[in-house]
Amino acid sequence: MARIAIVYHSGYGHTEVLADSIANGVRQSGAEPVMLKIDNAVQDFDPILDEVGRADAVIFGSPTYMGDVSAAFKGFAEASSKPWATQAWKDKLAAGFTVSHSFSGDKIHTLTSLAVLAAQHGMVWVGQGEAAPAVTAAERGPDTINRVGAFLGLAAQADNVAADVSPPSGEHETARLLGLRVAKAAQRWARGADELSKAA
Repeated sequence: MARIAIVYHSGYGHTEVLADSIANGVRQSGAEPVMLKIDNAVQDFDPILDEVGRADAVIFGSPTYMGDVSAAFKGFAEASSKPWATQAWKDKLAAGFTVSHSFSGDKIHTLTSLAVLAAQHGMVWVGQGEAAPAVTAAERGPDTINRVGAFLGLAAQADNVAADVSPPSGEHETARLLGLRVAKAAQRWARGADELSKAA
């Protein structure tokens, strides 16, 4: 069974509920989600780094604060220089998600930071895979999939209310689809690697 690590920081709960929806998609694929919550910027990251090392793919998640990842997630990213030194995560699949209050909020910069982190490790990035809504902005209701039209990863919008109220249902469905996509890709990736090793 493929193991998909979901490494995330959540300041107010909105990133965490999206991580849960991503995990639901992973489970629906038949893979196992491994939830790895970052608590703060100075914690012992070794257990999280070890779990990522054992995973077949990883989905990075951070709220967008001031146009970039949170300080806590940045602490994890910097701690990942340990596996980076040996390229221990090379050729693993990776993806990312973020959430902020505004529809833009420079979330694309956060997703770019996550993708660059993956590239530093020699990982292979998996994008969102959902088309932008084929409706006007005014018609993009709370149940719309990929309603902000991001492609690099999941870019969700949440109001400044409790996480059980916002982000809305469309963001959760987009998150579920990302988890499903990454898990299925990881399973195909593993089968391909097995075939290559048999042929060698």
